[in-house]
Amino acid sequence: FTGTQSRLIATAVSAALAGAVITFGLFQRNARKKAEAQLDREYRSSMVFDDPNDPMIGDSGGGETILLPHNHEAKMRRRIAARVAVEEDNMTPRDSVTVQVPATSANLGPGYDCLGMAVDLWSEVTVERADKFLITAEGDGANQMPKDESNYLVIGVKAAFEAAKKEMPTLKYHVVSRIPFARGLGSSSAAIVAGIIAGLVLAGHRLPCWGSEALLQIAAGIEGHPDNVAPAIYGGIQLGIHNGSRWVTERVPCPSNLQLVMFIPDFVGKTSAARGVLPPTISREDAAFNIGRVAFLVHAFSSGNVDNLKHGAQDKMHQPQRGDKLYKYLYPMIEAAERAGACCAYLSGAGPTVMALTSGAVGDIFTQQEKERTDDHVAKAMIDAANTFGIKGKLLVTTTANEGARVVKVVPPFSSDNITYRDNI
Repeated sequence: FTGTQSRLIATAVSAALAGAVITFGLFQRNARKKAEAQLDREYRSSMVFDDPNDPMIGDSGGGETILLPHNHEAKMRRRIAARVAVEEDNMTPRDSVTVQVPATSANLGPGYDCLGMAVDLWSEVTVERADKFLITAEGDGANQMPKDESNYLVIGVKAAFEAAKKEMPTLKYHVVSRIPFARGLGSSSAAIVAGIIAGLVLAGHRLPCWGSEALLQIAAGIEGHPDNVAPAIYGGIQLGIHNGSRWVTERVPCPSNLQLVMFIPDFVGKTSAARGVLPPTISREDAAFNIGRVAFLVHAFSSGNVDNLKHGAQDKMHQPQRGDKLYKYLYPMIEAAERAGACCAYLSGAGPTVMALTSGAVGDIFTQQEKERTDDHVAKAMIDAANTFGIKGKLLVTTTANEGARVVKVVPPFSSDNITYRDNI
C-alpha cells in the first residue's frame, strides 16, 4: 500500500473502533438505567410516608420519581430500602424489656403544641410476657395512674404490636415513676413512648427511621401533637410540625449551661380542662405576636443568647387564658422568677407546673455559686409567690436531657459474644 492508502485504512479502522466503543458505552448506559429503574420499582414498595403532593418531587411520565438535589430524605429512603426493607425486618422476639424515658416540658411559652424539651427526670418501665395481665407501680403518682388497659403504657404496647402485625400476648407491667403524674411534665407521653418501644422489642420488630420516623408517627398519632413525644423519643429541644403527610421534627440547639427550675404544685392538672378554657379562635394580632415570639425563642436557643429567652417565651395563645381561669399564681410566679434572675419562665405543658430557665451550669462550682448561678434565688422567689396564693408544692432543679428514651435491659439480651452494647443490654 502507498502511504496515503495506509493512512486512509488506519483512519477507517480507528473510526470503526471508536464507533464500537461509543455503541458499547451507550448499550451499557441503557442497561444500567433499566437496572436502576427496576431496582427503584422493587424498593419503592418499602417506602412509607411519601408525600404525593410535594411539588418538588415530580414524575418523569414513565412512573419514575425524579429526585432533585435537595430531596435528602427521599434519597436516604431509597438507600435504606435498596439495602433492606426495614419495616419487614423482624428481629428475635424478647421475653422482657426495661425502658427508661425522660420527662418533657411542652410549649415553652409561645410554642403551643409544636415545641418541647426533654427534662433530666426519668421514669422506668418493665414489660414482660406473663400468664395474667397486671400493672404495678411505685414512685410519684403510683396510686393515681390507671391500672387497666386505659393506661397509656398499654396503649403504646398495643400500637407497637399492631405495627408489627402480630398478636399482642398477655403481659405484665411494672412502673417506677419519677415523673410527676398529670403535672404538665409529659407523664402521659412518657408512658406512650415507653410502651411503643417496649412493644417493638417484645415483638422483635423494627420500624423505618430516616424519612419516615415511624415511631414518631405512632406516638404523635396517639397523643395528637408532637411537642411532648418528640423530645421523649429524641431528647433535647424539638420543634415539630405536620407537613400534610406525616409528623416531622427537628432538634433545636440548646445552650449547654441551661438549668431548669420547676415549681410542681401538689394538685393535678387535667389537659382537657386546660384546653377547655381556650377560645376556638384568636385575633390576627395575637397570632402575629406568637409567631414572632416563637421565632425569637428558637433563635435565642440556637444562638445561645439566653438574655433573649425572656422575650421569646412570651405568649398570648394559651398562658393568659389558663392563668386567668385555672392558675392565678402563674404570672406572679413568672414575674418573680425573672426578677430573681431567671432567663425566662413559662407554664409547662398544660400545667400546673411552672418552669423557669436559668444559666450558669458551667465552670467550677465556686465560680458558679459566686458569679453565675441564680437557681437558688429563683427557687426561693417561686416558692414565695406560691405561698402568697396558698399553693403547696415542691421545687425541683435539674437540666435538659440530650438523650431520649432508651432500652436499659432486655431478656434475652441484644449483646452477644462478639458485640456488647451499652449497659450490656
